[in-house]
Amino acid sequence: MHALRAWLALIHTPGLGSRRFLRLWELLPDAQGIVAAPTSLWREAGLSAASIEALRQPDQARIDNTLAWLAEPQRDLIAYDDARYPDTLRAMGDPPLALFVMGNTALLHYPSLAMVGTRHPTPGGAQNARAFARDLAGRGVCIASGLAQGIDAEAHHGALEAQGYTLAVVGTGVDRVYPAQHRELAHAIVNHAGLIVSELALGTPPHPGHFPRRNRIMAALSLGTLVVEAAPQSGSLITARLASEMGREVFAIPGSIHNPMARGCHRLIRQGAKLVESSADILEELAPQLRDHLLNAPRPDADDLPTEHAAATPSDLPAGHTRVLDAMGFDPVSVDTLVARSGLTAAEVSSILLISQLQGLISPLAGGLYARLSPQPTQD
Repeated sequence: MHALRAWLALIHTPGLGSRRFLRLWELLPDAQGIVAAPTSLWREAGLSAASIEALRQPDQARIDNTLAWLAEPQRDLIAYDDARYPDTLRAMGDPPLALFVMGNTALLHYPSLAMVGTRHPTPGGAQNARAFARDLAGRGVCIASGLAQGIDAEAHHGALEAQGYTLAVVGTGVDRVYPAQHRELAHAIVNHAGLIVSELALGTPPHPGHFPRRNRIMAALSLGTLVVEAAPQSGSLITARLASEMGREVFAIPGSIHNPMARGCHRLIRQGAKLVESSADILEELAPQLRDHLLNAPRPDADDLPTEHAAATPSDLPAGHTRVLDAMGFDPVSVDTLVARSGLTAAEVSSILLISQLQGLISPLAGGLYARLSPQPTQD
């Protein structure tokens, strides 16, 4: 059996969760080998009779339909043994067997911040979510969320408004949009260098049990999680807990003591989450991780960033960076001005500004302006 067919046979095997898969992988780290293995090995890994029967007779029609879907542009399957599979997911105790993806797969390795919250935000909460996402995405951070109603949707919209990157981890098959009214939003994410991700087989409908599993992927792919508005029993607090258990940063926006949708955030703050009032609070806290990730991760749609961790000088930076620094001149300038002068996109300029700020080459000023901290190179 072809390797891709073998992975699809495993994915479509009922009852074969992450933990049983890992037991199989420890015994025989090869998808084709597992599918062709004797029944005794499957039993040794704890597979049920139903799982064993499904492995003996894979649903070839379903596999063929999935292969036809994968043959279309911007669609892919990233299996556990794929070099593109994120190490942050492999480090989990229950990693996905594979990821179905639509869009820009490089975002799996790009620095992201998960933004989560209630499906029924207050007007202020919705405004905060969109504003934080817009500002952070405009500075080069990918915004990860779950494509749900409320805070999730506002986060994705904010990132798109900044012409930045956004990643959606969904609790259905990646070919299904839930809720249905977010179909245009899903298309916009894929069409603007974003990514939609799911571990669930194609056609899988929404189910309450799928969303906590989705949340663990979102938390693992992100440097930190920001809870914008959440009730005390909100599923967003599950994402925050998972992020904390994985050693990620947890941030929360405080609200009025009279707002029931702020109580979950207040609980997180009492438990040690970092209270944030602006995106600058998040950038300051994540600066070391952002520096490492942005200097090493491949750019989703531009030249690679420098690979050295040490602070760079203007002459060490690739062409896109020097173009932005040269375009700054000696006076404070806005992102729009730098876009016009450099010919780069707003997302590229914002990412370069963030990296240059972390390297101590520029400083942000009031009013969305930036200024150089080092002399402009002179031409002989």
